[in-house]
Amino acid sequence: MSTTKQADGGVSITLYDICPEARAQGVRDTEITGVTDNTRELKEGNLFVCIKGGRFDGHDAARQMLEKGAAAVIAERDLGLNAQVILPDTRKAYGRICSRFYGEPDKKLGLIGVTGTNGKTTTVAMIKHIMTHAGIKAGSIGTAGIDTCGNVYRSQKGIPTTPTPQVLYQRLSEMVENGAEYCVMEASSQALAQHRLGDSRFIAAAFTNLTQDHLDYHGDMESYFAAKSILFTRTDNSVICVDDEYGKRLRDTCSGKVTTVGFDKDNDISAQLIRTGSDGSRFVLTLKTEQRAYPTYLPVIGRYNIQNALCAVGIALAIGIDAGECVEALGTFSGADGRLSVLYRGDFTVISDYAHTDDALDKMLSAVRESTQGRVITVFGAAGDRDGTKRPLMGAAAQRHSDYMIVTSDNPAHEDMMSIIESVASGITDKSAYTAEPDRKKAIELALGMAQSGDVVVLAGKGSEDYQIVGDEYLPFSEKEIVKSILQGKGKQLI
Repeated sequence: MSTTKQADGGVSITLYDICPEARAQGVRDTEITGVTDNTRELKEGNLFVCIKGGRFDGHDAARQMLEKGAAAVIAERDLGLNAQVILPDTRKAYGRICSRFYGEPDKKLGLIGVTGTNGKTTTVAMIKHIMTHAGIKAGSIGTAGIDTCGNVYRSQKGIPTTPTPQVLYQRLSEMVENGAEYCVMEASSQALAQHRLGDSRFIAAAFTNLTQDHLDYHGDMESYFAAKSILFTRTDNSVICVDDEYGKRLRDTCSGKVTTVGFDKDNDISAQLIRTGSDGSRFVLTLKTEQRAYPTYLPVIGRYNIQNALCAVGIALAIGIDAGECVEALGTFSGADGRLSVLYRGDFTVISDYAHTDDALDKMLSAVRESTQGRVITVFGAAGDRDGTKRPLMGAAAQRHSDYMIVTSDNPAHEDMMSIIESVASGITDKSAYTAEPDRKKAIELALGMAQSGDVVVLAGKGSEDYQIVGDEYLPFSEKEIVKSILQGKGKQLI
């Protein structure tokens, strides 16, 4: 990529550098100061990419962006503008252009992707933990935030699991500057379908599972599966948990090297002789190719976290980390932020978890149930403007493992809060086993007031989120701070 030096010694990037099609279309070359698809963030000299979304089409704002100071616009159709470059798919072009603007950092890092309905955040955290233990410098990107090996950017309001191309490649560039060798990232189905990852290739990718979610966007499970599958067309090393049918289907369609993981001993990597308890899980890690077994301790509860650990080991082995080092690292893994996070441990326990699908609730609450002597009291709801068909399934999943439930709000967005709650509650057959409380803070107060010695209160759906989406507003809402305030008011000392 050609660049020109500025008088102050900095590097000037021009339109032709990052979008060579502009030259062929006779658009005048000019310096580009940034790339964006956001009308509110555009600055003078930026290249504006017109993206058509569900509620807004950037093409409608293209002329205004030029008047505001944009150097040029990228569009899919002729808008009658002088500084326009017409490309067949602006979503595909956006990632490619951002990569070039930031010096193609994706080609300077070993990219590792993790996808699946549940377990992405924990698996990414496990992989990064193993790599750090092995002395490898790796950044990470996901729901919990972005770690560039120098700065940590916590997840912000409205920022998706896999960020926009502009944010993604900017942070990858920062990782390169900070000396990172790898980046481990969550690859969401929407990001894959929307081409947010540009043309980037991955040295390895992992698949955790696939259960119902995001059907409001994808429409059906086949389209959802197809979106997830895109990641495995862009890697030479696929690590696939085959404990569900979608994993088995994916295994049979992947090219390149495929490593299967799961509970079946015939997998390439498996977990045998599993024992679970309140202090975590113990199992024997078995590697088929080595015909060896490694006694393993994982300090987090839940069989599903063992599956996540198997995926993490598969990735680690693919990049050359020794199995023994993987086992050592897993023994010191303390969990991912907002996943089975203990907010209080005393006469009873309070746990926060991000579980927001029926499958995630089922697995998480099952693990809590197994390690709880008293009652399990679950506070949960369902998000608005999302797949409504999963709501009764969430109610049924919570009922299977809870002694009592408080159904409440969880980012209602533009939907009526009580309608969402009623939909969730329609899956609960024992109407005496729950209370509906639309105010989430009051719901938490109610649960903590009910808790007795040996009980576990589970706050599900929010995890590390510190906000509630109501309409278009992101209202401050930290469950950690709410629990702290309530319990301190009761004279209890927090951990």
